[in-house]
Amino acid sequence: MTLHINEAEVRSLFNMELALECVEEISRKQSTGEVVVHARRRFELPHGGFFHYMAAADDTSGHVAMKQYTYVRGQLKFLVPLYDMATGDLLAQIEADYLGQLRTGAASGVATKYLAREDARTAAIIGTGGQARAQLEAVAAVRKLVSARVYGRDPGRRDIFAKEMSERLGIPVDAPASPAAAVRGADIVCTATTSASPVVCGADLAVGTHVNAIGANHAHKRELDDEAIARAGAIFVDSIEPSRQEAGDLILGFQGDEIPGRTSDSQITLFKSNGIASWDLASAVKIFALAKEQGLGRPLPLWQRTL
Repeated sequence: MTLHINEAEVRSLFNMELALECVEEISRKQSTGEVVVHARRRFELPHGGFFHYMAAADDTSGHVAMKQYTYVRGQLKFLVPLYDMATGDLLAQIEADYLGQLRTGAASGVATKYLAREDARTAAIIGTGGQARAQLEAVAAVRKLVSARVYGRDPGRRDIFAKEMSERLGIPVDAPASPAAAVRGADIVCTATTSASPVVCGADLAVGTHVNAIGANHAHKRELDDEAIARAGAIFVDSIEPSRQEAGDLILGFQGDEIPGRTSDSQITLFKSNGIASWDLASAVKIFALAKEQGLGRPLPLWQRTL
């Protein structure tokens, strides 16, 4: 029987700590070839908007998942179907807006854990939406932040963000009036915007900064200017093939080699995240297991035999 798990239930079951564990574990499996990732595909809808889909399979856990979502009239709607690899059964249909925010934030958290300086204590967040909140929460989970700054185009939204996240994390979060003011001097910078043109300039990055860029997942979009890319001593991506297609910040020659992480405290490091279905898969497996344990979700009578 397929289990329908709604957004409210996902919020009650899943948190950043679990998301970080899921993303780190599935990333290790991906690096050893145990996980297959199919890049995002999208097509335009005839009355405006887009349909997007991507998929992943984990040979060791025996699960397959897709992420499907629409963007119509300014609204995003996300769904993750989870399948049992051995039986072909559809185990769950999971509403996945919050899931997506946490898994994307967690990916930046894992990148920050391994790439940011050990003594990194200040963060700058460009963007004020749900994804931006998850970015700051994840970074704060892997580094002992003493302060943060946020910039967004809407002064009211950035003030609300600063107040909410300061209360949630127990650190001062300021809201300067420009992205440059937010970025200058920050040890960790996260961009989570829908901008088609750069919002972070390389000239504003301090020596030794780690950057997580998650917003631009179209070839014609970018959040970082040429100097920001050029100053990065080491660049990492979540998956090579999707980055060839979608990383507007990086459309250049990808080698796909294994390289060491940060090699010095003065090095600028960059994690370019496009978002991949393996993170959704790992999160969905965890959410499904917790829902079953706690008796949450509703059965969907799919493929029942009729007498």
